[in-house]
Amino acid sequence: MHDRRAINRTMNTNCDPAQKHLATEGLTFGLLGILGFSFTLPATRLAVASLDPTIVGLGRALVAACLAAPLLIVTKQQIPKNNQWVSILIVMIGVVVGFPMLTALAMRLVPASHGAVVLGLLPFATAVAGAIRAHERPSTSFWLASASGSIAVVAYALSTGGGSFHLADFALLGAVILAALGYAEGARLARDLGGWQVICWALVVSVPFLIGPVGFKIWQYGLSAQPSAWFGFAYVSIVSMLLAFFAWYRGLAMGGVARVSQLQLLQPFLTLGFATLFLGEHFSLVALLSVSVVVISIFVSKRSQVIDVRVPRPASHPENSKK
Repeated sequence: MHDRRAINRTMNTNCDPAQKHLATEGLTFGLLGILGFSFTLPATRLAVASLDPTIVGLGRALVAACLAAPLLIVTKQQIPKNNQWVSILIVMIGVVVGFPMLTALAMRLVPASHGAVVLGLLPFATAVAGAIRAHERPSTSFWLASASGSIAVVAYALSTGGGSFHLADFALLGAVILAALGYAEGARLARDLGGWQVICWALVVSVPFLIGPVGFKIWQYGLSAQPSAWFGFAYVSIVSMLLAFFAWYRGLAMGGVARVSQLQLLQPFLTLGFATLFLGEHFSLVALLSVSVVVISIFVSKRSQVIDVRVPRPASHPENSKK
């Protein structure tokens, strides 16, 4: 028999002060992560203006790994357990390889402001991944609100693409799916391994897979680039690929994947601002309206109930025997 009380834990922060504090702290760390991520598309666009997309998309992980490996050694982190390596590989495929490479390709084809709106799908996609991998069960109102925001994003992509998706849109949609999976899996693993440790191990594991493609592109195209491109590359390598993940995974683990992931709603606004400031792009009224619909929908979903479903403990478990 199982202890039914251990099956569901409702993440209602209004009832439990301790849980409310944990959720607030998780949202704070999540917001710091979003601030770091928001300049990723403009920085990537700066970088790919002079550097090959493969060098930007995969090379930044190699640079970040050169920082992550010494950090793991100096802090004497234990090697992950056997059952944790699969999760680390999922994180690697999702946020170390897939998302950076696909966004780098897309930034060669469309403005950063366009990519910012399409990436507005990330909150909904991350919530779906959280339901699958992190055992969270958002309410019906949550899904309805999030879905309406997603529809607004798809409508925007179609309207700016002449009624059809372009190659860049498919790349961005693929980036959304892979990032969502990497976010949810990393958050699940961060509960046991630690937030910054997750991204560091994923970066270290990625090195053997990335050296060949990046080395070949460097040999083929060289590393001659404008200072602005090197600035963009440095940002996506140090901040987007490493430091922002320290805060992001910690926030997701503490506050819950579905709830904290909705902070990504702020990212399109911030990215549009950065694109205007640093790239001189002018986003359209349609883009602003699309993002506004997403903001409203995710605000509603953020106030909806989210249940965290845990594996039930046997009745003989020591903690249950005390009840």
